[in-house]
Amino acid sequence: MSIHELLSAGQRDRIQGLELFARQVVEGFCSGQHRSPHKGYSVEFKEHRPYVRGDEIRSIDWKVFGKTDRIYIREFEEETNLKATLIVDSSGSMAYAGQRVATTKHHYATQLAAALAYLMVGQQDGVGVATFDTQVRDFLPARSRMSHLQAICSVLQKRSPGGETELSHVLGGLAKKLHRRGLLILISDCFADVPTLIRALTHFRRAKHEVLVFQVLDPDELDFPFSGRIRFRNLELADDHEEVDAAALAEAYRKNFREHQRQLRDGCGRCRIDHVLMTTDMPVADGLASYLATRRRLA
Repeated sequence: MSIHELLSAGQRDRIQGLELFARQVVEGFCSGQHRSPHKGYSVEFKEHRPYVRGDEIRSIDWKVFGKTDRIYIREFEEETNLKATLIVDSSGSMAYAGQRVATTKHHYATQLAAALAYLMVGQQDGVGVATFDTQVRDFLPARSRMSHLQAICSVLQKRSPGGETELSHVLGGLAKKLHRRGLLILISDCFADVPTLIRALTHFRRAKHEVLVFQVLDPDELDFPFSGRIRFRNLELADDHEEVDAAALAEAYRKNFREHQRQLRDGCGRCRIDHVLMTTDMPVADGLASYLATRRRLA
């Protein structure tokens, strides 16, 4: 599955025209030509070359000297571009699609991830992807080659939503895989214990990562439009369902939902994490444009 199959030509054209929002998210990076957060030499080795007068002594490869009795300098390719990792929720709750919008949250999250990957690689930024439910199911390290998009899209397309959400456990596991600081983009409905989620995200902030949360919800989850007797089925646990009077449940649901959202917004705000709410009835490109416009106003 290619980027062209995941995104229409119109969507690709629109997101191509957006300035990379990473400069507003990651301090020190600039669109198209990003300043490295690392000082001195990069970890990416490029080649050896003969020593010439004036070269720094610390650049000499003494192991090569010991083997060849010749002095060579280790040259490094400076890493100046952004490294981003898309963390995509593939748990059962992401399979929901209401009557008003046919698109599931998971399909929308997949399109959003593909759009972000397309945008970043187009500006020579490295991007990787991780999918998860109770644990990390797929992981591709960040690469900046255009051909890497094919691998990202294949990972996104093959994953079907299922299983429970275990966000804090998943984020803890990912922390061990991400050694170089960069940008982490969580794409999820964020239906998890908020204090636990915020603590997990805080670990990344302490490790000098920048974090962005795209919360993807169906419009039904915002206003609870149901009425009469209705059966609710748990998408994360098989055979778990309950029939209730929607009118009796509506007020309590809306109250709990507002509190959940308040905790999530406040927690992200305290940790300097951007929280972006996107609903599945909003075109992906429109959502990204709206976010970028908001960041510009705040800047």
